[in-house]
Amino acid sequence: MMGGPTMLREDDDPDLIRRVAAKDRRAFEALYHRYVHRLHRYLSRLIPSPELTEEVFDDVMLVVWQNAARYNQTSRVSTWIFGIAHHKALKARGRLASRPAGMPLSDDEATGGEGPEDVTMRGEIDRLLARGLATLSPEQRAVVELTFYQGRSYQEIAEITHAPVNTVKTRMFHARRRLAPLLTALGLGRRPAPEEKPG
Repeated sequence: MMGGPTMLREDDDPDLIRRVAAKDRRAFEALYHRYVHRLHRYLSRLIPSPELTEEVFDDVMLVVWQNAARYNQTSRVSTWIFGIAHHKALKARGRLASRPAGMPLSDDEATGGEGPEDVTMRGEIDRLLARGLATLSPEQRAVVELTFYQGRSYQEIAEITHAPVNTVKTRMFHARRRLAPLLTALGLGRRPAPEEKPG
């Protein structure tokens, strides 16, 4: 659902990435487990193939392992990692023929301690949202995913997607207009978003 995302602890990410750069496998495992579900969810929104999503995720983590020393501390570690994922996802999409996009949550992501009725309702809402997101361009979908599911600011999204902040705002503006009927039907249409008008 498009509620506030659960913000994970990231304050020791710089230490982890420094240790990964020194080829510390324990640090890499810790980083891997910290990002596995978040990256899978993000990639699955952009790539209409579970198999390719898994392949791209592995590719992203390989890049993190091989290039951790290149992290320059000008942004959060998570922003750097999601930037790699975004680039890899768009390249992967270019290799796919047009197919319906949008994957439902996996069982372990969906349950989260909820009862069966809650899970069923949330799964249905997520499927509806996935269909709505599938009508957006990959660029618009990425902005929606990073804003609502990952809790990123427009500045961070600009860094991840390598686009000007005003372009990010414009993509969000058009995405929200396109999704407005669906969000209203789901009772999510009144959620405020900063600076909705395109710059």
